[in-house]
Amino acid sequence: MIAKKITAAAAAITLAAGTAAYLPMDTDSSVNVNAAASNYNYAEALQKSMFFYEVQQAGILPDWNEVTWRADSMVKEDGTPSDIVDGGWFDAGDHYKFTLTNAYSASVLAWGYIQYKDAVDKAGLGEIYRNNIQWGLDYVMACDKGDKVIGTIGDSDDHVVWCSAEVYMRKHKLKFDDEERPYDEITDSTTVALSAAALAQGYIIFKDTDPAKAKEYLTHAKSLFELADSTRSNKDQGTQKQFYPTTTWVDDLMYAANWMYMATGDQKYLDLCESDYIPQFPVENQSTDKKYTWGFCWDDTTQGAALLYAINTGKQEWIDHISHHLDYWIDGYGGKQIQYTPDGLAYLMNWGSLRHAANTAWIAELACDTIFAGDKAKTEKYNTWAKSQMDYMFGDNNLGMSYVLGMGELQPTAFHHRTASGIHDDHWNDLGQEASNEGWQTEYAHTLYGALVGGPNSSGEYTNNVSQYEYSEVAIDYNAGYTASLCAMIDDYGGEILDNFPPTEEPKWAEWEVAAVLNGSGNSYTEIKAWAMNHTAWPARVEKNISYNYYFDVSEVLEAGLSVDDITIKSGSQQYQEGQQGYATVSGPFKYEGDPSGNTYYAKIQFVDGRAIQPTGQSEHRDEVQFRISIPDAVDGKPTTGAWDPSNDWSYEGVEDATDLKKPDSLNEHITMYVNDVLVWGTEPDGTTPQPTEPTTKPQQDTTAPATEDTTASGDRLWGDADLDGKVGISDVVKVMMYVSNKETNPLEEEGKLNADVFQNGDGVFIADALSIQKKVAQSIDTLPES
Repeated sequence: MIAKKITAAAAAITLAAGTAAYLPMDTDSSVNVNAAASNYNYAEALQKSMFFYEVQQAGILPDWNEVTWRADSMVKEDGTPSDIVDGGWFDAGDHYKFTLTNAYSASVLAWGYIQYKDAVDKAGLGEIYRNNIQWGLDYVMACDKGDKVIGTIGDSDDHVVWCSAEVYMRKHKLKFDDEERPYDEITDSTTVALSAAALAQGYIIFKDTDPAKAKEYLTHAKSLFELADSTRSNKDQGTQKQFYPTTTWVDDLMYAANWMYMATGDQKYLDLCESDYIPQFPVENQSTDKKYTWGFCWDDTTQGAALLYAINTGKQEWIDHISHHLDYWIDGYGGKQIQYTPDGLAYLMNWGSLRHAANTAWIAELACDTIFAGDKAKTEKYNTWAKSQMDYMFGDNNLGMSYVLGMGELQPTAFHHRTASGIHDDHWNDLGQEASNEGWQTEYAHTLYGALVGGPNSSGEYTNNVSQYEYSEVAIDYNAGYTASLCAMIDDYGGEILDNFPPTEEPKWAEWEVAAVLNGSGNSYTEIKAWAMNHTAWPARVEKNISYNYYFDVSEVLEAGLSVDDITIKSGSQQYQEGQQGYATVSGPFKYEGDPSGNTYYAKIQFVDGRAIQPTGQSEHRDEVQFRISIPDAVDGKPTTGAWDPSNDWSYEGVEDATDLKKPDSLNEHITMYVNDVLVWGTEPDGTTPQPTEPTTKPQQDTTAPATEDTTASGDRLWGDADLDGKVGISDVVKVMMYVSNKETNPLEEEGKLNADVFQNGDGVFIADALSIQKKVAQSIDTLPES
């Protein structure tokens, strides 16, 4: 039996026998009224959503990160973190970190796991899911500075820069000549309250498996809640206000208070809701009705707070309120109904249209498994609608488009994500298009598995263009409710994770290249203009030791009676000046030992510090050097005419026909490039080519569930096992509630009565016993019986 952790039993405990009709007769997902066949693999979708969150990881990556093309980012040249708080998630396809969206996303992900832990664990995703939650929570906790929290970390012109996260600090140092990103500290109650909520949820998740960490989460949650409650203001938002302006704090404090109650069991948090927050709960325009329009999201947790309060108190007015909210989204309530696209998407607004539908699908699914669990009509209506919205995202739409990247046959080819693009020259406007008129890169380096894009417009049309952000944006908050909803869907419909995911990516293009054109020639010299280029993306990186060789044949020189000592190699114009990182020394000639004739020599162009060649911009991804190889015009008064002939030089092949360094015909594989003295580009005169490198791999995860007990035995007695099925779950809470409501029609066997007498045991079976069993299932107490 897959337990649905906090069900209508909570409502029944408060309202006693009168609410027994809201309880499910059986919460085993195998008999769920919505367990119809699905065309989509929701477990695969959840697996890939975890991958997306790992792509978003900032700072020094954990060992368990499975993204083979990601590496540490936001670090100084000495390898230490550049951000005042390391870690966390990048907000979207850029490099900003907002505590607001980190806290909100961690909270919603945690909510999905708290409610559907059994289903996630059974799917084999428990460990990776918990790892990703903890990554977000640890960052949120580290942003707690006591009387303030870190608000935003990132440069003011972050949205102007387009490069991979791994090399972003190279660009930052170029522009600002330092190695620390700016940040601010804020007291915005929305951000602080969401941080408290997320950490309280962290306590619930980890208190049994990592009690020390859980205790730390709860300590911070308590202090953050006190800060948010004492501040009660959104005035101090800092930089984030430009991107995520918060408007109210009441909803967020009510949301956080409910989680604090669930983590601690302290009634004071629900009392605060009743006395302070509910009197300020938003209402509909020109009405006294509680606000049921709009939707659950980072700036409006109203409906999430209302659902939690309904679950925690069982109050009918709040249960009804959630019904009004869902009806508004489905078929209308109070004369109001959300707009729909012609092909069936509930459409709230143009920014993240799919995000909003997924968030409401999450509210619907969770409500069906809790406050509406005993109402077949409502659960069928709301679950059917939620599935339709989620399936729309996977391809049930007029375009046949899967809006989840890396899933389905037809997906957007343009999405707004710097690191996944692998762009090296900062020119990104043509990404995802068939071809560029100017030869710019159009192909993405990486598949951004699991990312939910913004979605279609109100007509159901999609503009496949990376610069149309409302369509192509991806973000951690976009994936949050979508991910939680998937937790509910695998509980209802199952699914299978992929065995060999993620696949190991191999480079789609040469990561290091040399291009060359003829800059000048004469009877006694050849002058070359060349670019050494860094197009790395697996992962993007810089290297200090970079050089390349230009090979030439000295046969004619020797035949003319000259010697190799008569050959001069010198540098001409360069992109960088002496003393700068990108400056190159030009030396030689050096004999190439791979030529048996002994007539092949080479010039070596060695960069003082190759890290200047960085995949961060149009002039930065390459380093131009001009150099000349020559002999004297005359020796002892005798002209050297005919002694210099480049036509048989190994590296000259292709140079004479190349037209422009910007064009593909200038790429010269007879000029060999070396990184850390290892051949990475080109072919040496003896046929030596770069050795294939093993793609970077990441460790495979142990997908088993944590070793925790869901029951507590005392001698031979299994406390809480009221239905005598050998384990303790929500079905036991239901069994006890039905017994309390009517002992004659819903009897307990004698052994079941003894097992159920868990609250101050010895006095019989009452409502309090059901509450104690529920606490154990919800992991808010460790053992039964409860004294």
